[in-house]
Amino acid sequence: MTGRAKKKAKAGYMISAVAELYKLHPQTLRLYERVGLLKPSRSQGNTRLYTDSDLERLEVILNLTRELGVNLAGIEIILNMRDKMADMQSQMESFISFVRSEMARSFSAADDRKVRHAIVRAVPRHTIRVEK
Repeated sequence: MTGRAKKKAKAGYMISAVAELYKLHPQTLRLYERVGLLKPSRSQGNTRLYTDSDLERLEVILNLTRELGVNLAGIEIILNMRDKMADMQSQMESFISFVRSEMARSFSAADDRKVRHAIVRAVPRHTIRVEK
C-alpha cells in the first residue's frame, strides 16, 4: 500500500482513487461489490466510499487473484472462512477471559472460606531478622 492509502480518511476513499491506487478499473471494484466481496459505504449522494478496512479486504482479494490465481467463488469461500475464524477467535478470547475471572473468583472465595472457618484467626506476621 502506498503512502496515500495509509492516511486515515474520515469519510473514506472514492472509487476512482481506490481504482487508481490499486491499478484496477472501477468496474472491477463494482463487480467485487456486486458479488458481495466488498461492501463499501455510501455517501448521501450515493457515492461509494471505501474505508481502511475495505482497502485491507481488497488487498487480500487482489493477493488471492493476482498472486494465487484464485477465482471469485474461491475468494468468497476464503473470505467467509476468514470471517468465521475471526469470530471464533473472538469467542475463544471471551471464553478464556470468563474462565480466568471465574477461577480467580473461585480461588478468592476459597481463601475467604478458610479464614471464616478457622478456629483462631491469625494475622500473617512478618519475620524480623535479628542479628547478633
